[in-house]
Amino acid sequence: MENTGKKCRWAVKALLALVWLVVAGVVCYAALIGLVYYWEVNVPEPTDYDSIIVLGAQVLPSGEPSVQLRWRLDKAKEYYEKHPCYMVVTGGQGGQEPAPEGDVMQAVLIAEGLSEEHVISDPHSADTKENIRNAWAILQEKGCQKPLIVTSDYHLPRALAIARDAGLEAQGAGSPCRPEWNYWLKNHMREALAWVKYWGVKYLGLKL
Repeated sequence: MENTGKKCRWAVKALLALVWLVVAGVVCYAALIGLVYYWEVNVPEPTDYDSIIVLGAQVLPSGEPSVQLRWRLDKAKEYYEKHPCYMVVTGGQGGQEPAPEGDVMQAVLIAEGLSEEHVISDPHSADTKENIRNAWAILQEKGCQKPLIVTSDYHLPRALAIARDAGLEAQGAGSPCRPEWNYWLKNHMREALAWVKYWGVKYLGLKL
């Protein structure tokens, strides 16, 4: 009986420890989501730029930009109209996409009146790091020095951090994400995990 009692006590302790670990994980995850939101609303307003980098997002099976991508393009157009300059639209082709994101964005912007000379597609990038690296290489060939990165607001702080890692002091402009709570929460939960991956790769050398 004594052994049975000890086993029960150990089982209860192990269960309590597991519960505390789960609760601590949820609290830390929620705090990180809050931190992501804090960073996005505190990105400084752009003041001086000579080029624009637009990061890609989903293209619909119809070949049209998704809502998120459409809003990124609208934000890029807003800053282009303030200061016409070279713009690299960057993004490869996902498995369910009919064409590379960069090519779709380029076609849309030119059709909407932006200069064909100014809007350049990078249709090969597969992630944010490649987006920024490839776009910046193109802009450097054009003599640009002060790029403005345009992406969704929740994604912008990490994009700017990746740019800094590449030695690029860029400014940023964030487009809104869909306001429905489920879309907002999904995007911010995913971005919080993306930050964990970013830190793991940068500081721990993980291959993720």
